[in-house]
Amino acid sequence: MPTENKIRLTAFLVFLLTIIYIKTSFIGIPIFLLLDFAIRGFGYGKWSVLGFLAEKLVTLFKLEQKPIYFPPKQFAAQVGFIFSFMLLLLNIFDINAIVISLILLICAGLEAFFNFCVGCYIYNVYYQIKNKK
Repeated sequence: MPTENKIRLTAFLVFLLTIIYIKTSFIGIPIFLLLDFAIRGFGYGKWSVLGFLAEKLVTLFKLEQKPIYFPPKQFAAQVGFIFSFMLLLLNIFDINAIVISLILLICAGLEAFFNFCVGCYIYNVYYQIKNKK
């Protein structure tokens, strides 16, 4: 069961990895993020390394286990998958990926530090528009 603090810590780990990627351009980071976002975004969250680490941190620090509504978070992970894929492609073709990196960094930072999920916001706006039709 995903919880608010687990999601926020997962986002914090993405934030840290993105900073490392910006500093090093190490291709292993977008590969890892691509796989982890795919696992979380397409229904296999129990196999996510970042989710596992976040769960251990929640337990270690005895953080609140407030359940959340999961579909918007899953959508956000799918968006993260797309951004990670773009990072990987840009890295492979030796194209500067700073804009994509900064978008991912900002989105992960907003979730981690302010509990604001950009992907969830997009998800909710989309479904409000869809339901009005």
